Amino acid sequence: MHTVVERELELKLVLSPERSVPVPARLTYRGDDAYAVHITFHIGSEHPVHWTFARELMVEGVFRACGEGDVRVWPTREGGRSVIHIALSSPEGEALLEAPSAQVSAWLERTLRAVPPGTEPEHLGFEAELVELLAPAPADGLHGRGPSPARGGDGSRPSEEPKDGEA
Repeated sequence: MHTVVERELELKLVLSPERSVPVPARLTYRGDDAYAVHITFHIGSEHPVHWTFARELMVEGVFRACGEGDVRVWPTREGGRSVIHIALSSPEGEALLEAPSAQVSAWLERTLRAVPPGTEPEHLGFEAELVELLAPAPADGLHGRGPSPARGGDGSRPSEEPKDGEA
């Protein structure tokens, strides 16, 4: 069973300093993708928009400005309330979103309790997948194979030297 921590909330798409529009969103964290957070915008619509980026970026962004390029996150105060700004950039365009700091922080805290920082590899299942990947399958001829007739029981090749009586 994989851990899933979700939170639906309303973000604001900032169009200008004076104007914003509400955008329904879902924050998702999955233990099987333990280093990432997922945000889905326009939930319930025909064409939701999905973004995935590092959980560490979101955690740091609650406290200080961080990120480069496609995703930047920083805390600020708007109208006397604490908010988190998330700036997203893609070839299709750019968006500045505003999220309630308390709701994002509470959700992040739940993800950190579910999968504490530093324990992410334990949740990814790499070892089990690697064992399965490297295990010989019956079809590859390696499964249950005994010593080769061309080799001795110890895996050595027969001697190339002639035996007594052979020329």
